[in-house]
Parts: sequence; C-alpha cells; structure tokens
Amino acid sequence: MYQVLLTIMLILSVLIIIAVMMQPSKQNSAASAFSGGASELFGKTKARGFEAFMQKATAVMGVAWVGIAITLAFLSSK
Repeated sequence: MYQVLLTIMLILSVLIIIAVMMQPSKQNSAASAFSGGASELFGKTKARGFEAFMQKATAVMGVAWVGIAITLAFLSSK
C-alpha cells in the first residue's frame, strides 16, 4: 500500500506542477508586480470557464496531495 500511495503522490506532484503552469497569468506587466496591483484590489471578478476549472482542479489536487502526505507519514512511522 505504501508503494501505491507513493506512486500516486509522485504522479499527483507532476500534475499539480502542470496545473499551476497552465493557469493564466493575473498580471499584465512587470510594472504591476512592483506597484502592488492596488487598482485590482477592489475590481476582482469571479473566475469563469477554463480559469475556474484550473483553480478548482489545483485546489482538489493540493488537498489530495496533503492527505496522501499525511497518510504516508503515518504509514512510515509504523
């Protein structure tokens, strides 16, 4: 069981990296990174379509990754 969970965790790690890389950028330019993006603070809009799917998928995979990590730590302590 330990080996199966470890394999799932490695695959999940790669999928999380891919999911994060596929998410669209929120900043338009390098200048907005240094200005703090104060103009966008109150102008938040809800994510739609592909962006919303990627946010949800990344969150679900992150929670699954943490769950598997805790399970692997528990199994390795026995």
